Amino acid sequence: MANMLDRRQFFALPLAARAFAADETGFTPLFDGQSLAGWHIENGPESAFHVVDRAIVVHPGSNFPTWLRSEREYENFELRGEVFIQGWANSGLFIHAPKHGRPTGCGMKINIFQKQDATPLAESMGAIFPVVAPSKVNVRNKGEWNQFLVRVNWPEFKLWMNGELVQNLKLDEHPELRHRLRRGYIGLESLSYPVRYRSLAIKALPNTDTQTALYAAPADLKLWRTNEPEWMEKSQWETLGSTLRGEGLGYLATREHFADFDLEMYVRPSRHSNGGVYFRCPGGVKSDHYEIQVHDVEGAVYPTGSLYGIRRARWWPMQPETWFLLQMHVQGDHCVVRVDGETVVDHRGLKNLATGPIAIQAHQTGKWIEYKEIRIRRLST
Repeated sequence: MANMLDRRQFFALPLAARAFAADETGFTPLFDGQSLAGWHIENGPESAFHVVDRAIVVHPGSNFPTWLRSEREYENFELRGEVFIQGWANSGLFIHAPKHGRPTGCGMKINIFQKQDATPLAESMGAIFPVVAPSKVNVRNKGEWNQFLVRVNWPEFKLWMNGELVQNLKLDEHPELRHRLRRGYIGLESLSYPVRYRSLAIKALPNTDTQTALYAAPADLKLWRTNEPEWMEKSQWETLGSTLRGEGLGYLATREHFADFDLEMYVRPSRHSNGGVYFRCPGGVKSDHYEIQVHDVEGAVYPTGSLYGIRRARWWPMQPETWFLLQMHVQGDHCVVRVDGETVVDHRGLKNLATGPIAIQAHQTGKWIEYKEIRIRRLST
C-alpha cells in the first residue's frame, strides 16, 4: 500500500514538482527538456524527432522503422514519464530494445494508442504489443498528458497508466516474453503521428542477470581456442573491436564447455554466405554435435535459424549484410532459436545432452561472416 500511495502522490504533482520528486527518490532525468542530448535516432533522418516546449516530439515526416534510443542499456529499472495524445495517435515505448534489429520482437513495446477500448486488446493503450493486453485501457485522448510508470525487475514486469496498474506479469512464465532480451535500450517509436513525450526519468535497480560475455572486445579472445588446427582448419579469424570476423572454412571454439544455456549474439553474414553456431560437441565438430545454421537463402533446405539436419527454420527475411540478433535457448532436450526477435525453431527431442564448447563457424571460401557481443547464461536442467 505504501508503494501505491507514493505513486498516486507522484502522479498528482504538477510537472515542476514531479521533476523535483524524481530527483529526491533516486530518479535520473533521461531528457533535459531542451535537446536530444543522450539520445540517438535509429533507422531514420535527423529530423525524425525534435524538441518543442520541453517535450520530445515525433515529426510526422518520419515513419516506421524510425525510433529514438537511449544512450545506454538498462536491465532492471523504474521508468517514469508522460505522453501527450490528441486525435488519432500511435507510437510505442520500447523496453530492452536491441542494438540491431526489431525493438518490438527482440525487446518489448508498450503500445501508445488513443482508442479507449472497452475490451482490452493486445494492441490497446498499455499493451505489450502485440502479445499481452492490458488489464484495463486507461487513456486520456482529448489533448491530455498521460502518465506512465514502468517497473522491470526480472522476472517482474509492472506498468501503471495514469496511476492505475494495467500490467502485472512474471516474464519467465510467459511462453513468448521469457525469451526476450533482459537488457537493452529505452526507445520511443515513430509511426508518423506527432506524439509528444516529456518528464522522462529512470531509476536503475540492481542487476540480477547471470549472463556473461564470451566475446565483447579483443581481450576476450583468450576465452577461445585460437591455436588449435583441428578446430580452425582453413579459416582465418580477426578481431575488429567488438566483432569477430571469419573467412574460409573452419571454426572458432570456446575453451569453456556448456550444456544448458541461453546464448545471444549479433550476426552479419556476407550475402548468401554459410556459417553456424555449434554446441554440445565435446569431441569436436567431427563427433556428435548440434548446429544452428546461418544461411540467408530462402530456398535452402536449412536456412538461417535451422537446427541443422533435424528441424528446418521458419523463414524470416532479413536484409543482406545487415546485423541481426540470434538467440538460442538450450535446456535438456529443448532447443528454441530466435532470429531478429522471431521464434523460428521450437524443438523438443535432443538426445545428445553432453557438455561441450560453443563454436562459431565460417563455411564458405570467398565469403565472410561476423559475430559480435556474444553472451551466454548458464541454465540448470
